[in-house]
Amino acid sequence: MGIIKKFRVKSFKKLDTAIEFENVSLSYGNRLILDNINFKINKHSVHGLLGPNGAGKSTIFNLITGLIKPNSGKIKIFGEDVTEYPVYIRTKKFHTGYCPQLGGFFSDLTLQDNLKAISEIVIDNKNLRAEKINYLISKFEFDNVKEIKARFLSGGQRKRLVIAMALLSEPKILLLDEVFAALDVLTIKMLQETIVNLQQESEITTCICDHQARDLLATCDIAMILNNGKIIAEDTPSNLVRNIDAQDAYFGSDFKFN
Repeated sequence: MGIIKKFRVKSFKKLDTAIEFENVSLSYGNRLILDNINFKINKHSVHGLLGPNGAGKSTIFNLITGLIKPNSGKIKIFGEDVTEYPVYIRTKKFHTGYCPQLGGFFSDLTLQDNLKAISEIVIDNKNLRAEKINYLISKFEFDNVKEIKARFLSGGQRKRLVIAMALLSEPKILLLDEVFAALDVLTIKMLQETIVNLQQESEITTCICDHQARDLLATCDIAMILNNGKIIAEDTPSNLVRNIDAQDAYFGSDFKFN
């Protein structure tokens, strides 16, 4: 698959930090999940997380949202230490949105009613709710399926619905967990273009965790490899696939990006 992105945020002259991990460690009993990791995610960038199962990718998402706390270290969002903040404060104050790998929608509600249900929680103005829902239905080309129950939607339509639901709260940070999993090539390309358009139009900082390495690399500005609780390598996609440590830990020597 060809490169989706027309530019990389790393080339921008000024870079500001949206998310920062400082010496973060986490263990479950005797099992070390994250071992004193440090990294930054720049504002308005698309950042990718890659690594084998159990490397700690989903754990990083849970730490960002506040679902779990680290044993040590600090987590900062837009420069503020949020390590002790609960989920609802991180969501409301820092406008974080999360799209899980599975679910994230009400199966027995129509697509439109899913959007309405979330809008009633995150948007106080009733007229603004309807305006926002209509905008998202048009933006994601849902007009022909808006009255269909979510459980009857295709995998790609469900993924886009969950993203649309997250966008109702106008997030500044969007976390996408396994967004490309179990989807066909054309649907993946559509989602890639959606993510890049959100970055360009809404300046959303997006972090993607996925096992579909080529699809993730085609979408992000910077990606990093996690393995055994540590960050093995971090760079632009083209540089990362040439990194020897990244090849040894994840890609293998025969992996081709372009």
